[in-house]
Amino acid sequence: MGSLKWLVLLAVSSLTASGAALAAQPWGPGYFPDVPLITQDGRTVHLYQDLLKGKMVAVNMIFTSCPDSCPLSTANLARVQRQLGDKAANIHFYSITVDPETDTPEVLKAYAEKFHAGPNWLFLTGKPDDIRLAQRKLGLWSSTDAEAPDAHLTSLTVGNEPTGQWMRQSTLDNPNFLAAKISTFLLGWQNQRGVAAQGYTEVPPITNTDAGRLLFRKTCAACHTIGKGEALGPDLQGVTARRDKDWLRHFIKAPDQMLEQQDPIAVELFARHNQVRMPNLHLGDEDVEALIHYFEQQGATPSGQSESSPIPPQSEGSLATP
Repeated sequence: MGSLKWLVLLAVSSLTASGAALAAQPWGPGYFPDVPLITQDGRTVHLYQDLLKGKMVAVNMIFTSCPDSCPLSTANLARVQRQLGDKAANIHFYSITVDPETDTPEVLKAYAEKFHAGPNWLFLTGKPDDIRLAQRKLGLWSSTDAEAPDAHLTSLTVGNEPTGQWMRQSTLDNPNFLAAKISTFLLGWQNQRGVAAQGYTEVPPITNTDAGRLLFRKTCAACHTIGKGEALGPDLQGVTARRDKDWLRHFIKAPDQMLEQQDPIAVELFARHNQVRMPNLHLGDEDVEALIHYFEQQGATPSGQSESSPIPPQSEGSLATP
């Protein structure tokens, strides 16, 4: 009888301990607020119960009138989503606006369509206080937000709510790297095609690590191709032959200014490419020259393709640039 009593007490103690551990879990319902948010389709959802609980997620902050980092981040994440392929069905993407007064559900819906966001990607608005609380709890708040909400971090919070695993990446990372990082973190190495079968010695070496190529991959590849056809913006192969060099330098460095000044080429590109603005990347003169040099190295305009070619109906991947 004494031993039975001990077993009962031990079982009760174990249940109490496990319950306490569950309650103390730092990334569960006791941590994330269940504030209401509104999707681009006008549906009300709650941050924890509907968006995070039991899910693998990737979350960032945006605002649709952002002239630089937000369009680049959104285009980059659209490429990441496509790169993930079938695995993207298991990962929920959320972009929450920091400008709810401007970014109504209708505005967010148009923005999502403009960047070809996939079906598992919600664009969200809500009350300012609820958004700020969600932003803080998701690790997407910085000291700059208190001074200027539109100076938010270009960060992506990636998490697996059931396991309590969370990490933060940059939305501006190379999309291939970012897709691999997200997939590995959320789904495990066993789901990486070819990775498990390769040793480190079998991985091909990195080549052509010149400044222009690296800049292109970091700042342009989310929005442009070189020799692979038009995307959200034109194919950049042969651009140095098609454009005056001084015009090209000015456009790469300050596309927003040229559009505001109604430069005819900038206006035409903006209209032709679904009114997607090329962001001002705040590049220095050396960076601009490195990009131009890299474009020159890529050869002539692809055979049979001209800048007046029609945009493919299912074009993907770029911002409007020369």
